[in-house]
Amino acid sequence: MGVRAGLSRVWVFLRDKVGLHGLGLVASLAVMAVAAVALYHMLHKLEFAAVVKALSHKDPLHVAIAFVLVACAYLTLTFYDWFALRTIGKTQVPYRVAALSGFCSYSIGHNVGFTVFTGGSVRYRIYSAWGLGAIDVAKICFIAGLTFWLGNLAVLGLGITIHPDAATAVDRLPPEVNRFIGIGALTLLAVYVAWVSAAPRNIGRSSWFVTLPAGRSTLLQMGIGILDLSLCAAAMYMLMPAHPYIDPVSLAVIFVTATLLGFASHAPGGLGVFDAALLLALPQFEASEMVGALLIFRLFYYIVPFSLALTLLGVREIRLGTFSFGRRAACAAPAEAVDPPVPGEASQDTPRAPADLARRAVR
Repeated sequence: MGVRAGLSRVWVFLRDKVGLHGLGLVASLAVMAVAAVALYHMLHKLEFAAVVKALSHKDPLHVAIAFVLVACAYLTLTFYDWFALRTIGKTQVPYRVAALSGFCSYSIGHNVGFTVFTGGSVRYRIYSAWGLGAIDVAKICFIAGLTFWLGNLAVLGLGITIHPDAATAVDRLPPEVNRFIGIGALTLLAVYVAWVSAAPRNIGRSSWFVTLPAGRSTLLQMGIGILDLSLCAAAMYMLMPAHPYIDPVSLAVIFVTATLLGFASHAPGGLGVFDAALLLALPQFEASEMVGALLIFRLFYYIVPFSLALTLLGVREIRLGTFSFGRRAACAAPAEAVDPPVPGEASQDTPRAPADLARRAVR
């Protein structure tokens, strides 16, 4: 009882004095610190020349295929927003706007970290021009996040059920426990689909509520998330060393798990956490070759899209600013021409004779 009471007091202190957001920040920093220590122990003896050599030995065709797969994954990300807009009834927003918002919000959110806030800010900037408010953007973020998590549950559930040893390489749990977790995830998905299929389901209250997608729409939603994660895992697979062999399903399980750990850490690009998880789970590969693969993947998945997103947003802001300035200039009423005062003529503020008024009216 003494230990329990002590833990309870610690929890109350942390909850009241630090706050849940503060606890989340502490947890994120702890995860990043552990990842940094793990990376140091694994890579402190790694030579830069070995990494360069590993990069030079990459098959150019595999690298090109990985780039195309990443591009397709970002194309899939545009459907996150498109699906969310249709779900909340904002059908007036065209796909091109949803594509711009989805691509830019995820590209910037992936690199800056705290995707919910950074991605939400980008979305609001884009969608506010189409009459959407903060509540609408919050609903879009919720539906898009739900798409992400449904896809993760599906990929991990299926992958862990088929290859529980792959998850063991990351979480160090017995394969039997991981298989049980995988079956539980698939069962949870089946129950969720049945639940939303039975009747319309609303999440939220008062003016903030979202009607969840129904059964068929949820399957489409899951398909978007599964396709996104599968393309990313396939890109990583193309960059992996040829030897020793690893099957695609096992790599997909490890990749998605590492991605979730990086996402949970809120580190920019999951930096350190994602990399450490992959290196720890795949000790059979040479560290230099794995670092080379991770560098190329980061270039394709993080740096290139981030640069493109900043360019697109910059061009959009310039165009919006130019258009807004031109519209204001066109709408401004031309100033009324005022005749110069005629010597000897009465001022406008002084009473005029009827003859003067008639003469001015004719002019």
